[in-house]
Amino acid sequence: MFVIIGYVFMCVCILGAYAWHGGHLAVLWQPSEIVIIFGGGIGAMIAGYGSSLKSVMKAIPSIFKGSAYSKAFYMDLFALMYEILSKVRKEGLMSIEGDVENPDASPLFSKYATVAKDHHVIEFICDYLRLMVGGNLNAFEIENLMDVEIEAHHHEAEVPAQFMAKLADGLPAFGIVAAVMGVVHTMGSLHLPPSELGKLIGAALVGTFMGIWLAYGFFGPLATVLETKVNEGTRVFQTIKVTLLASLNGYAPQVAVEFGRKAMESHMRPSFLELEEHVKNKKG
Repeated sequence: MFVIIGYVFMCVCILGAYAWHGGHLAVLWQPSEIVIIFGGGIGAMIAGYGSSLKSVMKAIPSIFKGSAYSKAFYMDLFALMYEILSKVRKEGLMSIEGDVENPDASPLFSKYATVAKDHHVIEFICDYLRLMVGGNLNAFEIENLMDVEIEAHHHEAEVPAQFMAKLADGLPAFGIVAAVMGVVHTMGSLHLPPSELGKLIGAALVGTFMGIWLAYGFFGPLATVLETKVNEGTRVFQTIKVTLLASLNGYAPQVAVEFGRKAMESHMRPSFLELEEHVKNKKG
């Protein structure tokens, strides 16, 4: 939603101010310039990110959606973690073996549909609960393994944001390419009257304008949005990591969940009493 609002506000201000001073918007429509800029930029990105295009295309729709990791998601995540760790504390680690081996069929996981539909989160939780059940790794070793996996996941998820950032960086240069080609065309048309030459020069300069406008007005912000979403996903894994490690180090479930709550960003973090009440209601 904010992406669309930002685009509309930007276009109204830029194009509106141009038209207010007598500029003709039709002059900005130069299909050949747009083809050069987009064709050059996207072609270069295909050459550099060809093997990652699938992940880029998959990430694009998420730009126009809200965050998948809302406060409600975290509340359910903590409630799930609390139930799992409470079961472990009362019945032992072996009591959750069936849950972690087949989370889709687990009543415990299916109770929290908001969390259960995120297979990356469920896989992360189950993998480390499985290691805890095995009992062959200590807290330090598990923490190190978690850090390695979180870093790998972060770098993989960063690819679409890097794609957009590189595309934004390249578009002004391709705008200059379009402008130079327009000037070359103009130089070959010096026999035309000044009025016609003016149109050709204006069309060439549109290439520079379009390259800069598309880069900083459209694709640059998309890179920022995608980077923000990557960081939000990484924060979820960090929260789970802190909670599980606190439990592994002997803290009670309610304390372990409190560790996880403290790992959240402040603008989304529920209060202690708010989370406690939610956990009790879910468990009940």
